[in-house]
Amino acid sequence: MMILINHHRVRPKDLFPHITNKEQRTIIEYMEKYSGNYEYATLDQLKFELMFRTNTMTAARQQDKSGAKFTTFQYAFCNKQYWNRLNNGGFLIKPNIRPSVAILDIIKNGPLYAFECSTAVAIVLYIATLYSIGSSRFDILFSNLYLMDWQFDEDMKMYQKVGDDYLPGDILHFNNPDFNPKEPHWRAENVIYFGDDLYQGHGIGIRNASTIINFLNKKRKPNPQHSAYLMTLITRLYYQSFR
Repeated sequence: MMILINHHRVRPKDLFPHITNKEQRTIIEYMEKYSGNYEYATLDQLKFELMFRTNTMTAARQQDKSGAKFTTFQYAFCNKQYWNRLNNGGFLIKPNIRPSVAILDIIKNGPLYAFECSTAVAIVLYIATLYSIGSSRFDILFSNLYLMDWQFDEDMKMYQKVGDDYLPGDILHFNNPDFNPKEPHWRAENVIYFGDDLYQGHGIGIRNASTIINFLNKKRKPNPQHSAYLMTLITRLYYQSFR
């Protein structure tokens, strides 16, 4: 793997004088060990992505400690001071409420919320975006904030790629092909990757891969044929779209 800035290769030792955050240095080390290229026009572009990724992990930890509950769309609930709970289980921000205030309420008053893992990932990404671009711009971009499954605002641009070059801050996916039809919400688990075989999944916590797989395997149909597994599918933001 090469890290390229303005078409020139840079090595971790070249970057570390400019990057002191330990988690961000770890991300650089991950980038260096993989087989492809990470390309940036400027050092500031790289630094912005590194900041965003560490903010994603911070938001995931905060959500994990918030007391927000895991449930299905049918039973989802939210703080009615800031959100309208829709019939499909989604949360729509109320008129005249600042999105930056409403999204942070989820980690501030977690017990007033319950949602499933895809909405949990969306919440983490929105909070990370707030931390990365500031409340003023966040409130402008996401004035009609809506939280539901994988439905994101058009300003939250992301893509998926097949591969196992996982970076801390990526969204990864555990698949459970033989899930119990009576518990279809355990057909998969969307997680935030922390590196070093640690993943944060709503309803499961911050765990290693084997623990998550063992948990999902207990949610399979009778006489299952296939184990749950970590997919070689990565969901990433277009970080530079926020710059």
